Amino acid sequence: MRSTTAAVALGALLATVHAAPKPDVDESYPYTGPAVPVGDWVDPDPNGNGKGFPRLVEAPAVTPSSDNLTNNVNVIALSYVPQGINIHYQTPFGLGEDPSVNWGSSADSLGKKATGYSHTYDRTPPCSMISAVTQCSQFFHEVQITGLHPSTTYYYQIPAANGTTASEVLSFTTAREAGVDGEFTIAVLNDMGYTNAGGTFKQLVQAIDDGAAFAWHGGDISYADDWYSGILPCEDDWPVCYNGTSTELPGGFPIPAEYLVPLPEGEVANQGGPQGGDMSVLYESNWDLWQQWINALSTKIPYMVLPGNHEASCGEFDGPNNELTAYLVDDEANSTAAKSTLTYYSCPPSQRNFTAYQHRFRMPGTETGGVGNMWYSFDYGLAHFIALDGETDFANSPEWPFIRDTKGKHQTPTESETFITDSGPFGDIDNYTDTTTYQQYKWLVKDLAAIDRQKTPWVIAMTHRPMYSSQVSSYQAAVRAAFEELLIENGVDVYLSGHIHWYERLWPLTGTGAIDTPSIIDNNTYYTNPGVSMTHIINGMAGNIESHSTLSTGQSPLNITAVLDFQHYGFSKLKVINSTAMSLSFVLGQDGSVGDEVTLLKKGSGSSSSTSTSSPTACTASSIASSTASGITTGFASTYTPPPYVTTTTEVVTAYTTYCPGNTVFTQGSSTYSVTGVRFHLMSSVSLVQISSDTNNITSPPPSQSLTAPAP
Repeated sequence: MRSTTAAVALGALLATVHAAPKPDVDESYPYTGPAVPVGDWVDPDPNGNGKGFPRLVEAPAVTPSSDNLTNNVNVIALSYVPQGINIHYQTPFGLGEDPSVNWGSSADSLGKKATGYSHTYDRTPPCSMISAVTQCSQFFHEVQITGLHPSTTYYYQIPAANGTTASEVLSFTTAREAGVDGEFTIAVLNDMGYTNAGGTFKQLVQAIDDGAAFAWHGGDISYADDWYSGILPCEDDWPVCYNGTSTELPGGFPIPAEYLVPLPEGEVANQGGPQGGDMSVLYESNWDLWQQWINALSTKIPYMVLPGNHEASCGEFDGPNNELTAYLVDDEANSTAAKSTLTYYSCPPSQRNFTAYQHRFRMPGTETGGVGNMWYSFDYGLAHFIALDGETDFANSPEWPFIRDTKGKHQTPTESETFITDSGPFGDIDNYTDTTTYQQYKWLVKDLAAIDRQKTPWVIAMTHRPMYSSQVSSYQAAVRAAFEELLIENGVDVYLSGHIHWYERLWPLTGTGAIDTPSIIDNNTYYTNPGVSMTHIINGMAGNIESHSTLSTGQSPLNITAVLDFQHYGFSKLKVINSTAMSLSFVLGQDGSVGDEVTLLKKGSGSSSSTSTSSPTACTASSIASSTASGITTGFASTYTPPPYVTTTTEVVTAYTTYCPGNTVFTQGSSTYSVTGVRFHLMSSVSLVQISSDTNNITSPPPSQSLTAPAP
């Protein structure tokens, strides 16, 4: 909200502490709930009394050097800024000086020093109430190092200050300069939390070991707002019911072993899990624990984020007997209410309007003309990445500002006119009913216009919310109305999202939602079609306490869906291969295998002018085939004929693919092969074909020149 800002210094030692201009928190009406909401009737102590749900701990980023601990660096997270890096770190108390890092080009030579600034918010409960210094963060420190060389590894150390222990010597690698050729991989994920996310976490760590450049997390990060799941009794219209013996989860699949942990004495069968909430029964502790868990990633590679609905406030909905209203509004624990009266003011002030999210990360919004952690962009090699806010700051957004509550009146709404998730705006608005008057939209117009497609031919956009899905919802029309036409007009190749808790790959879709069948080469290969269509992928399957989304009984996927998996957890691996080829793979958390893969190709420079003696063959596609037993559906959307300007030659070998999107020459043994506008997709052991660039004839090479793909 843009009204009253609560800024509290908490009496800790501070040097330069910046009160961020956003998010503002309105306090026109008093908060009437408990001083510290705890989602555990058996154990309402913020520090735990040894009963009720277990209280987890996670290792801090820096191991303390003393048992007499008064302060500590608990979280370290890297993020990109232009020509450099932002080093974000978190402590329970202030540093007594400006935050700094010592850095250099080698681990044993840290002769340079960079300083930054600190910021804080009045969290509930404050770290002064938490007995474990290594399990709480309330002061957030930002140090930027800029003017660095691209694709270069640097080393740094966070020095001790006001009771903290100096970090080990750590390192980061700067982004690849825009336009520089070369393959790279990133990890794309949404909807993670902690419960059900152990496999995803393991495979993300492996992805870093395998060289992933950065992670891009598209919202619903820690599931902090599920702190109260353990006090909500099971109900028929919510698919999760945890009781420790016969737990129910959506989809009818085998129950993970973690759900077999007996329900603590005194707790009731509930909508949560073994921890009550996703990681904790306190909102802020969910954030603390999740960020410390993810240190294994965020200390090694940039961890880029954007907002989701679970970052907005302390809650989204009430319980079956309005338990949350009784607790947060009437301050009555373990009670019920006649009706739900949750409003914006039902959450503690520090748990409204994306406050924790805005402080706990530092994205390059300011540096790229965007706004904070809400919307921004950056380049890496051959790709331009755009992070959008799919929750606020566009007409009919899922979470909205007070001006929509008051139907355009510039005044504070009455308490009952508000909603618990009311948020924003984070940018300026001229007319709340017209997206084109929002600062976010105007920024996007400029950002897209400034892209140099010679340097970054690939453009990937992400918000938390999908535009299309086999699970249809009204918010999708609002997201489409806000962004779809602009993104397609400007040749965006891929639109990534989450929110729905499954993996879903759609066929390339036009701005009317029609399938762009001429751009479909086969089930796993599409052409990009700038100005006409985009590829959509929903990555809502990283984990979280709410488990998987499922189709309703008797419901089949829509024909826009190519692959739908509501059984497995995992993340997507996006690989930019070169200027004309990119792939996206669904990596399964359970074993790291690939559950689905799609390759996107740009039409090569020589394709349109080449001819062939072979005629394109019409490909007949079957209707979508569904397998509810496996939780996976795949299918071909329609019958189509490949574009007349390209001939695709497919030879089956062992999952080995080489891309020849334009003219190229390669040598194998004593022979030289000239290739014009042809792509080989080899999937089992056979000989390569030989192509003569002067005649475009396709012939088999002599047996002595046979090339066999290696086993995978």
